[in-house]
Amino acid sequence: MIAQSKRFLTIILCLEALLLIPLIAIQFTPEVNWSYTDFIIMGALLLTIGVLAEYILRIVKNQERRIILIAFLILAFLLIWAELAVGIFGTPFAGS
Repeated sequence: MIAQSKRFLTIILCLEALLLIPLIAIQFTPEVNWSYTDFIIMGALLLTIGVLAEYILRIVKNQERRIILIAFLILAFLLIWAELAVGIFGTPFAGS
């Protein structure tokens, strides 16, 4: 149980580290133009992906199924991220 709690804490710390990258980049270049809502949306998306990955790792016992499910999870994250960033599918949620 302690190892699972440490893994969840690691996910939270990695989420914060990933969100620090654009926060630092905003300070040095005008090309990174994130608003507060961008940070909130990306934080929610990363947290959701992290929690779902943790759920998969706790519930699924078969190693092959774990890999396949987490690969699909990462693919879904990348597609949602690309849609929010540049609008590859043309939905109303697309970025500019």
